Amino acid sequence: MSDYRRRTSEEVLAQIDRLRRARHKIFIGAAAGVGKTYAMLGEAHEMLGHGIEVVAGVIDTHGRPETEALMEGIEVLPPLEVPQGSIVRHELDVDAVLRRAPDVVLIDELAHQNAPGMHNRKRWQDVQDILAAGINVHSTLNVQHLQSLNDVVAQVTGIRVQETVPDQVVAEATELRLIDLAPDALVERLKQGKVYPPQQTQQALDKFFRLGNLTALRELVLRTVADQTDEDLGEYRRAHHITEPWPTKDRVLVCVTATTLGQTLIRRGYRMAQRLKGDLLVATVRKPGRTPALKEAQVLDLNLRLAVELGAQVIRAEDADVAKRLVAIANEVGATQIILGETRRTRLQEALHGSVIDRILRETHDADVLIVANARPGR
Repeated sequence: MSDYRRRTSEEVLAQIDRLRRARHKIFIGAAAGVGKTYAMLGEAHEMLGHGIEVVAGVIDTHGRPETEALMEGIEVLPPLEVPQGSIVRHELDVDAVLRRAPDVVLIDELAHQNAPGMHNRKRWQDVQDILAAGINVHSTLNVQHLQSLNDVVAQVTGIRVQETVPDQVVAEATELRLIDLAPDALVERLKQGKVYPPQQTQQALDKFFRLGNLTALRELVLRTVADQTDEDLGEYRRAHHITEPWPTKDRVLVCVTATTLGQTLIRRGYRMAQRLKGDLLVATVRKPGRTPALKEAQVLDLNLRLAVELGAQVIRAEDADVAKRLVAIANEVGATQIILGETRRTRLQEALHGSVIDRILRETHDADVLIVANARPGR
């Protein structure tokens, strides 16, 4: 329904800004050592082979021979040297990138914190400036650096990550490229000295790189990429006015009212969603101006509380045409399965007032509809 809403001037300007900005591709993984930088450099060579001008703004090979070998043939911009006490830190030279103005610049470690005194405190802010100048960026990121996951990562690993990247930076990226490696394979790489120097390997294995930690981090990155892909698909469907559901993922929509059958419907929908490995959504539509009786309100509240307990997304709506609104909700969420309860109306009532079930069956063409019978004595 958002396709028909008049956009505000702020929304129009934001869309124009997004169109002006360059493309940002993030190579994301569960942890260090999965091969993000290696994959980014490998793709850079493919682009160079097609005549695309690629330069390295900042690359950290961590001394890995395979990664260092891929640096050959790629132009490297000199780093910015920043004195800090008795040491000199090497940082991304944003001005050099802007002067060079390549087609694509490679920037490792998106979550990196810059040396004190630089224009930006964080490297992701440097990337934002480069994108705003119209230069495409390829960068790398470990999932534990996402700001919204900071507490989760600390709880799972026992380590509070200090360098974080706002989720919005990832959400606005043109593309996320998942670099995946099974946890046991990553542990084996670590033991072979392919991730850290030998003196750091055992400490890493004892702390951050425990198998359970890596498994949890892998699940987090898979979910992050899946959520972003789902959002991108939704934007594409809205932009192209596609209302019929695509069977990329099952979504079970349960339609409930203030009856005790509602809990049966919700449990049936939950089992179906679990079996299909899909999403569960529960919708209820109330006619405007109608105040439900106390008992009805209590029953509906119990139904929706059960839905929340089972992890469903609850949708409340108000509309004089209940069937029309339920069909609209089913289209908006991309429902592939719709569950309804058997009507309690008599044939005369249906003839006079119409049938919600019949309307939904008639107007829904791309979802399976299940009608669950009311249990009656003697059945």
